[in-house]
Amino acid sequence: MSQVHFDNLFYGASYKIRQRAKLLRNQMTAVEKKLWTRLCNRKLGGLKFRRQHPIDIFIVDFYCHEKKLVIELDGKIHSFNKEYDSGRTAELNQYGIVVIRFTNEEVKNNIRLVCKKIYKVCSNL
Repeated sequence: MSQVHFDNLFYGASYKIRQRAKLLRNQMTAVEKKLWTRLCNRKLGGLKFRRQHPIDIFIVDFYCHEKKLVIELDGKIHSFNKEYDSGRTAELNQYGIVVIRFTNEEVKNNIRLVCKKIYKVCSNL
């Protein structure tokens, strides 16, 4: 991987953030694992997704660099963090990255619909 591609892939994320992301990959929630089984190995539309991916100062749940798409899964704690989440989304948008969010319940209860929505967004990017 060239240095330019590496820098573009992580948007300047520090070594510390990249190391934290690596740790989080080993601590995925059950819901993250469930969606990951549908995204890994280019299973969704032939697109490469990365899990627990560092971007600048953030670690996003899932990221497709080709489409500049972030997928975030929101548990109950996110109902108290709406302002933080919207600020984080705005910062990611400044890089030209689109952010879509799903609740844990959506993934648990209807993974097929979640995947269809992700595919539709990807098709329009």
